[in-house]
Amino acid sequence: MPTKPTTIQEYLEAIPEERKAPFEKLRATILENIPEGFDERMSYGMVGYVVPHSIFPAGYHCDPKLPLPFVSIANQKGFIALYHMGIYADKAIYDWFKEEYKKVCKYKLDMGKSCIRFKKMEDIPFGLIAELMCKFTPDTWIKLYQDNFIKK
Repeated sequence: MPTKPTTIQEYLEAIPEERKAPFEKLRATILENIPEGFDERMSYGMVGYVVPHSIFPAGYHCDPKLPLPFVSIANQKGFIALYHMGIYADKAIYDWFKEEYKKVCKYKLDMGKSCIRFKKMEDIPFGLIAELMCKFTPDTWIKLYQDNFIKK
């Protein structure tokens, strides 16, 4: 049984050839547009973008030893997935994304609570994802996270 990748490089090398280019373009889109302060690292077995403990010492409430997760990208069995916690936590962003998606993609949006599934590699809306990445700084994500996920 193959071992799971422990580094981003190992993860990228394990992606099937037909998905490498779109996955790497998705990663580049995120890296070029995500605000300063988020860290890229392996998170939950995927390429993740997190708020590090240096900015948010409390960490993730489910496991405070882990940094606060925000976005992840993954090569799944039948699709490339973008997990975006801001879409899950902010209805206005969710609604905005759904409306904008219709304008730029010819295929129906395949989405769960935070997961956007891309089965057609040629229809990944890189420009829309770039816009989405710009909508949250670490501070705005921390506030939204605390307001929505931390029991008071």
